Amino acid sequence: MKNYYLIFALILLVGACQKDEIQTVDTPASEYSHNIPLKWNQLFLVMERFTPGYKPPVSARNNAYINLIAYETIVHGSNGKYKSLAGHFNNLIVDDPDPNEEYNYEVAVNAAYERAFELFFPTAPAEQQFLMLDISHALKDDLQSTSSPEIYARSSSYGQQVAEAIYEWSAQDQFGHEAYLYNNDPTYIPPAGEGLWKPTYPDYIPALLPRWGNVRTFSAVQSVGVPPPPAYSGDSNSKLFKEAYQTFNLVNQIRNGEKHEDYWIGEFWSDDCPILTFSPAGRWISITNQVIAIERSDMLESVVAYAKVGMALSDAGVRCWGEKYRFNTLRPIDFIRTHMGAPDWNTIMCPDGSGGFYTPNFPSYPSGHATFGSSASVVLESIFGQNYNFTDRSHEGRTEFLSKPRSFNSFREMALENAYSRVPLGVHFVSDSNAATEMGFIIGQRVNELPWR
Repeated sequence: MKNYYLIFALILLVGACQKDEIQTVDTPASEYSHNIPLKWNQLFLVMERFTPGYKPPVSARNNAYINLIAYETIVHGSNGKYKSLAGHFNNLIVDDPDPNEEYNYEVAVNAAYERAFELFFPTAPAEQQFLMLDISHALKDDLQSTSSPEIYARSSSYGQQVAEAIYEWSAQDQFGHEAYLYNNDPTYIPPAGEGLWKPTYPDYIPALLPRWGNVRTFSAVQSVGVPPPPAYSGDSNSKLFKEAYQTFNLVNQIRNGEKHEDYWIGEFWSDDCPILTFSPAGRWISITNQVIAIERSDMLESVVAYAKVGMALSDAGVRCWGEKYRFNTLRPIDFIRTHMGAPDWNTIMCPDGSGGFYTPNFPSYPSGHATFGSSASVVLESIFGQNYNFTDRSHEGRTEFLSKPRSFNSFREMALENAYSRVPLGVHFVSDSNAATEMGFIIGQRVNELPWR
């Protein structure tokens, strides 16, 4: 637990000034450290990893709401640099802080995150709940000396109020709210037919979140989609057959001890083996965490970055899952077993230690990994630059898989490798990744175009 404890320097608040009416001057949010948003988003990766039902789209959505809560709490301390999005989103009502009172925005943001985690992780296992409480208590102990009891109480109350208002808005989204409780819809029956997805070997789990395409989005992406996938055909000259053979061949070569780089790429980006790691959406929160720590961004800019990345990931999940169930494309394992004379062929994703592997329980086209990564990369490059050199250390030191850090010249380069990574593991056709990448780039740009300024 001690790794999560922080020691904050004392922060003096600017005294009140007198104008035509009584006003106070708050310390600008940009004067505070990135430590609080960073710590809560580091905790998010632990919470979503172990909390049942926090599948990639669910995790992405809830991270977006949590960081929107932080954003709406801090935005009034930005000295006009950013503006509230409450008026932009339908039916979202968030009260402004009292202009005649003084606030400590560091205290307010911490309280907002704490209340948001309580609201969005009510079913987290006891160990993670206790970790959340330990971190909360440590942060509050440090913050209580930064302002008077009155300002502390007022600021903390405001952050909690914002969290509860946005949580109520979340509850209006019937398809997305509390979806960790119902990953599978018992009323959903996959369409049957040649070339269509169906529950897949080895465990034949029902479809994950088949109605997720109806979830509320943050940006104008309702019409963003992908072109139709390659036509289903067992003809060896067809596009789909050739793509299936590429996947088939890569997996077989890796099994034979070849293509070490491709296997490293596949395992490095996997992030969807239950409990072993955080989710594929969470991976881009991990990347954001690392960049913010390297750049030592201030609290305001850190919260803005997390809100933008969270919204991009959330919208990516909604549109990707909407398109997945629009086309219902089968996974490579079913095509290869049917058309390539390999009835026992399997992926190499998420080995269980006894020879078993895994295929995700939802349609193949387009790729979720690719959509998440490309949408987040566009947001990150808009904040930190198009040619940002970065070494991703998300899993450094892990021994259960190939976790050695990899270095990149840009966030977009990372997104492209992330998209490709699903092919050598055997769970995607290359067209799944290519189409999703293009869709994700558009989604990220739409989030950037929200009225932040």
